[in-house]
Amino acid sequence: MKTLNQFSFTAALVLSFAALPLANAADSMHDHDMGMHSMSTSMADGKMSEGEIKKVDKEAGKITIKHGELKNLLMPGMTMAFRVKDAAMLDQVKSGDKVSFAADKVGGQLVISKIELKK
Repeated sequence: MKTLNQFSFTAALVLSFAALPLANAADSMHDHDMGMHSMSTSMADGKMSEGEIKKVDKEAGKITIKHGELKNLLMPGMTMAFRVKDAAMLDQVKSGDKVSFAADKVGGQLVISKIELKK
């Protein structure tokens, strides 16, 4: 009887420790989901970034911008090419223009969803 009680206690102890990583993983997934929600919300808030147009490539459908930090994408300032959501944006700007713009990651690519000339 004593051996059976020890076995039951040991089995219960092992099972409770085995369940801990699963509980922590669930909490971690919840935290990750909340982080993604916050990121989606910040993109939806229309946070604009500042930059200067370096090149407009109508054939490729891209605008190259020297920009500051893109907070919604967790990206430092740099110069890079972006696709545009709407080809009409390519006619709104030219090299040297100072702009405010919103960029999002769509299908694994960075896309300008809104652009405005700065005054």
